[in-house]
Amino acid sequence: MAELWFYHLERSELSRALPPLLEKSLQRGWRALVRGGSPERLDELDAVLWTYRDDSFLPHAREGDPRRQPVWLTSEGGNPNGAQVLFLLDGAEPGDLSGFERACLMFDGRDEAALELARSRWKQAKADGIVASYWRESAGGKWEKQA
Repeated sequence: MAELWFYHLERSELSRALPPLLEKSLQRGWRALVRGGSPERLDELDAVLWTYRDDSFLPHAREGDPRRQPVWLTSEGGNPNGAQVLFLLDGAEPGDLSGFERACLMFDGRDEAALELARSRWKQAKADGIVASYWRESAGGKWEKQA
C-alpha cells in the first residue's frame, strides 16, 4: 500500500511548491499523476509546468494518451499513466491508493476548510493503518518532516 505524505503549505503557493516535487519524482524514475479538484486549477498548473523555470519544463499533459506522459494532470480517478506517485490537490478524493508507491496530499494551511479536510484524512489514514508522514515548510522554504 502507498505511503501517504501530507504537505502543509504555509508560505508558498501550490503553483510554486508542486513543480520541484514533480521534478524529484521524475528524477527517481517515477511517473506522476496530479489529481486536482477543478478544471481551473488544472489549467493554472498546466501553464505553470511549462514556464515555472527559464531553463527547463516538466513534460506533462491533460489530453491525449496518458500512457505516453510522465506527468498526467486530471480530476478523474484511476491511474491512467501508470504513475508511482499521486499528488492530491484541492480536496481531490484519493480513491484506491494500492497502485501507487506514494500519495502526496498538498493543502493550504491558510485555508481553514483545507486544514480540516487534511486533519480528517490524517486521522482516517492512521485508522486504516496507512503509513503517513507530515511535512511542513520551513522559514527557508524547505520541506521538513514533522511526523
